Amino acid sequence: MATSSAGDGGVLRCTLEEWALVEHGLDLDRLAQTESLFALSNGHVGVRGDLDEGEPHALPGTYLNGFYEQRPLPYAEAGYGYPEDGQSVVNVVNAKPIRLLVDDEPFDLRYGRTEFHQRRLDLRAGVLQRETVWHSPGRDRVRVRSTRLVSMAQRSVLATEWVVEVLDEPARVVVQSELVANEEVPPPSNDPRVAAALQDPLAVIANEAADDALFMMAETRRSALRMAVMCWHHVEGPDDLEHHSDSHGQVGRTTVITTLRPGEQLRLVKLAAYGWSEHRSLPALRDQVAAALAAARHTGWDGLLREQRAFLDRFWAGADVGIDGDDELQHAVRFALFHTLQSGVRSEGRGIPAKGLTGPGYDGHKFWDTEAYVLPVLTYTMPTAAADALAWRHRILPAARARAALLGLQGAAMPWRTIAGEECSAYWPAGTAAFHVNAAVALAVERYVAATGDTGWGQAFGLDLLVDSARMWVSLGSFDAHGGFRIDGVTGPDEYTAVADNNVYTNLTARRSLRAAAAAADVDRTVRPDVTDDEIATWRRAADAVVVPFDERLGVHPQSERFTDHALFDFAATGPAQYPLLLHVPYYELYRKQVCKQADLVMALYVCGDEFSAEEKAADFAYYEGITVRDSSLSAAIQGIVAAETGHLDLAYRYLLEAALMDVDDLERNTRDGLHIASLAGAWLMVVAGFGGMRDHGGQLSFRPRLPEQLRRVRFALRWRRSRLLVDVDHQTVTYQADGPDPVTLSSWGAQVTVHHGQHVRLDLPAPPPAPPPAPEVPGRRPTRPGT
Repeated sequence: MATSSAGDGGVLRCTLEEWALVEHGLDLDRLAQTESLFALSNGHVGVRGDLDEGEPHALPGTYLNGFYEQRPLPYAEAGYGYPEDGQSVVNVVNAKPIRLLVDDEPFDLRYGRTEFHQRRLDLRAGVLQRETVWHSPGRDRVRVRSTRLVSMAQRSVLATEWVVEVLDEPARVVVQSELVANEEVPPPSNDPRVAAALQDPLAVIANEAADDALFMMAETRRSALRMAVMCWHHVEGPDDLEHHSDSHGQVGRTTVITTLRPGEQLRLVKLAAYGWSEHRSLPALRDQVAAALAAARHTGWDGLLREQRAFLDRFWAGADVGIDGDDELQHAVRFALFHTLQSGVRSEGRGIPAKGLTGPGYDGHKFWDTEAYVLPVLTYTMPTAAADALAWRHRILPAARARAALLGLQGAAMPWRTIAGEECSAYWPAGTAAFHVNAAVALAVERYVAATGDTGWGQAFGLDLLVDSARMWVSLGSFDAHGGFRIDGVTGPDEYTAVADNNVYTNLTARRSLRAAAAAADVDRTVRPDVTDDEIATWRRAADAVVVPFDERLGVHPQSERFTDHALFDFAATGPAQYPLLLHVPYYELYRKQVCKQADLVMALYVCGDEFSAEEKAADFAYYEGITVRDSSLSAAIQGIVAAETGHLDLAYRYLLEAALMDVDDLERNTRDGLHIASLAGAWLMVVAGFGGMRDHGGQLSFRPRLPEQLRRVRFALRWRRSRLLVDVDHQTVTYQADGPDPVTLSSWGAQVTVHHGQHVRLDLPAPPPAPPPAPEVPGRRPTRPGT
């Protein structure tokens, strides 16, 4: 089982179990990590897994997707086109706190003695459960149990059931359920200008208490966004129970007082509803959360639990991954898939941040990670969530068009990092120059329409994204004297090679983007009458002529033009403590050496695999494996997928472990800031695209499954059009089963197969080829099983 070791000598603290992550005891040194691991979200509301009583905490957080504060971007020197303002996710009004006093002693696990403490993130029920038995300093002994839920059925709702009982002697208990604005959090930045902008970002404009209900509304001071939260309490307990509500300043509070005898319980159900807007009036926003809370009250606590379980039962039926041979890996992949779902299941037009809503890392920004890693998973498991995330890209097109115009380009230039749509990257080599984000969006559109057959969505949203992306590419690139189409001065996925010419990944994904736009625009010319025949012809000409460099001397593709002419980085002189390199080596040194932060050319081998021969893939993978240091959590999954395809199955297995256990084992030592959602999504990609060999080039499904010796069997499901396809692989055979009205046509190791509803098609796997020579490795950076 994967563990998080404690600071008290190695006692097990967090274990992955079959359908749960379980915390045994409380490790104060790892509070921030567990707050991320136990986070609950639905893509609209997200809450970190801090304790109900509020303290101790490390980095408490409650987030609303798209809700942010503006802040100044610090520059030593200004430059044309530099964004002036950044955007940072805001810790909004916190509705989680339920504080307890036992005979005047605050319930705080730092004091007294904790006899038992366990928390359980239940992946099937979609809840965080907690049980604690605590001896107060005054020698009272109490048991506290709670269940927390962020509803996937009712997107505004956070709900908690909280129960306390005394175990030995009667005791007076006081419970305080609160709403808290601008709670104390660690400084968000070492830059005092940034810290000042985000210190107390909320101005409370309404704070009310009445009977069992609390209401608070607040506004950000610079971005002028408004959020509201309303909560209601249901209390059960002894006959002498008293309760009242009050509000002042930045706190709203409902207080419950009673005396409990052994065997008696005080039960509190707290329902909260959140909402925010940049346009709606104060009365309309109040009515919005009041209506959402009324619906939650009507459903009731038990009804909310049933809705959540039913929602997840449907999801797991069409998305679960089965792995025989490694229980740890099985549990880790389910954990990864659960958090991938949470990141976007109800984002509904707001996009998916790199950390989901599990922490403030990267300022809560959205990157290309969403389209390149997360949306492939959601497209095949929860396609409505993928459509919503892409609809957000459509919504920010005006800002992306304005950015393109500022840069002297046509179409739209999608931001490298943003919340609301405006570019927020203060470092242009890895921001402005990373135009491949446009291609990631275009490919996600193409994939979604092919997988779902939703041509109506494609015309309403997808076509605009494809057209604007194609226009950007033809204005960014140019035809050279030899007729080739060049895209110079860009940064590909590898941020250790910046502002280079003809990055292979960028060029090949631009080719796919251009062809997808031409094909979509040709379907119905009335949807975008401004697109001309000449324009479409130019897109196709540019796509056909895209320059793809090749080094004849080495027999490999250079990541970008002349990359393989650079000096090799001195890996032998680089110790483990010097990674990640960006914190220990000057950027100019990285830019002029052969060293890759993450998969770049190797990512092209996966995403555009139909552009390479098997021999080219084998040579390219071996070359880049020896110079890729994985200083980004995005890399392991992609390297693993291509490792599996090129026959390095043991290496692929290790990469899968790294991707799936990235946060449970805190491999990059920064899980405190939020989960690595793309890496978690990458664990699913590794199983399905790596060992399942699934590809979707040209909108056609194909599979070339092959398992490593560590695994006996792998099972997974995909949604294709209106059907579900189940794939079951062992070392000798693969079985395909369809469930739904649409037959699924696929290629299995080159054989064309059509699977109808209820049909099982079982095929023998071809004999495996001889194992390739071991791939070169960067000293000290080979993926290893955590703990070994």
